[in-house]
Amino acid sequence: MARMYARKRGQSGSKRPLSSSLRKTAPEWTDLRAKEVEKKVVELYERGRSTSEIGITLRDSHGVPSVALITGKKITGILKERGIAREIPEDLQNLMRKAQRIRKHIEENKKDVHNKRALQLTESKIRRLAKYYRREKILPEEWRYKPEIAEFVMGRG
Repeated sequence: MARMYARKRGQSGSKRPLSSSLRKTAPEWTDLRAKEVEKKVVELYERGRSTSEIGITLRDSHGVPSVALITGKKITGILKERGIAREIPEDLQNLMRKAQRIRKHIEENKKDVHNKRALQLTESKIRRLAKYYRREKILPEEWRYKPEIAEFVMGRG
């Protein structure tokens, strides 16, 4: 969401090599098999890692280039299959956590107009993402973002 509100270039990030984006099967050099990867995903999740941290750990420490290529399922799919996935997706949860931090900052610094604007933009992103998740049936249809409820949800998990 780099250029949504600011006319700047955005952040550069690493891209997968072209050959791996066209790949349909796991590379031959991977040591772990599908069951082992699934077991490792569940183990890391139970240790408190988020789905993105699990992917990075598997890539860097265990030589798994893509969980989806090896298992045929994404990390979230594996966790949903086991019934241990969170009800709110990770990216939405991170935005809600960010809005909560900004809101706390504004309570302490009432004249900080720049962060008031940042809060507006962040909550706008939350509402847009929630609209997408409701449309895709990931969140219930009646789910709405409310800062008071977000504080409760973020406090427990």
